[in-house]
Amino acid sequence: MSNDHGPELWREGRGAAEAFSLLRSPLWRGHGVERGDGQPVMLIPGFLAGDRSLALMGQWLRRIGYRTHGSGISAHVGCSEETVNEIEQRVIALSERYGQPVALIGQSRGGSCARVLAVRQPDRINRVIGLGSPLVAQMEDFHMLLRIQIRALQGAQRLGAPGLIGEACERSWQAYSFGLEPTGCCSQFWSDLDEDMPARTLFASIFSRSDGVLNWRACLDPQAVHVEVNSSHCGMAVNREVYQQVGNLLQVELAGGARQRLRAVAA
Repeated sequence: MSNDHGPELWREGRGAAEAFSLLRSPLWRGHGVERGDGQPVMLIPGFLAGDRSLALMGQWLRRIGYRTHGSGISAHVGCSEETVNEIEQRVIALSERYGQPVALIGQSRGGSCARVLAVRQPDRINRVIGLGSPLVAQMEDFHMLLRIQIRALQGAQRLGAPGLIGEACERSWQAYSFGLEPTGCCSQFWSDLDEDMPARTLFASIFSRSDGVLNWRACLDPQAVHVEVNSSHCGMAVNREVYQQVGNLLQVELAGGARQRLRAVAA
């Protein structure tokens, strides 16, 4: 999965321009996209981020007719298995509250969590949309700066800081990356990430070749429909093209043939 040149971090400097383009577009005001029917949508943030990072997307989705909810994450820096277990309880509560399945939109690491949740709760989740998500990633697919941040969190965890990614989490990931049976705290997370997605669940991965944090090939889960956009990694939360694709994907019917219709939307 590695890229000879690796992600180029300078590409992440356009986030403000992406947000400006979105906010001045008719799309932000709800034009050019079909209205939703009130389906509940949960937004799951990426690594190091919290629910506030997706606040703009949540505001827009509510404007066009969806009921949005956060994941409860204030800083996405914890053990993957523990994080998913906590989000899963929120998904169950939302599904019971509204009497229907929930759509999940996850940015970066949040998309990996969403995929695992869909495997565990196939009757409560009917859509998974990843935004620059490392669905089939290895450590070298991430920019060096992100790898340094992961090491820093592990160091803090060794010193006793609670609620952080630890070395046991990484050992589980490394085993998974090399095709071995995952062990340790996150073994179930990585096993479920490798499971087949439920056939009736819409599964799309939005990716960008100009992603400055993650090798775009790491987003290409073979079970997902791949939707390419021109966006920075962090900017996927505020990118006009991403919003257009998200709006389209939330409108794909889920009856028989949903995967075929989804591919038509992506084409």
